[in-house]
Amino acid sequence: MPAKNHLNLEQVEKLQKALKEEDGNIRERILILLLLNDGKTQAKIAEFVGCSINKVSYWCVHGDPD
Repeated sequence: MPAKNHLNLEQVEKLQKALKEEDGNIRERILILLLLNDGKTQAKIAEFVGCSINKVSYWCVHGDPD
């Protein structure tokens, strides 16, 4: 799992802006990346977002913040 604050400021701002503009699954993926950047565990993220831990694990590895 990446370390807390592994995203740079530009990436975080871009993701936060996209979170407001996107809908559905894209928002969920963005939220997973932002929560991971805040240092939340995959289990806590899955519980908060309301999806499976497998989905969170997948996007933690395959999610591209850019």
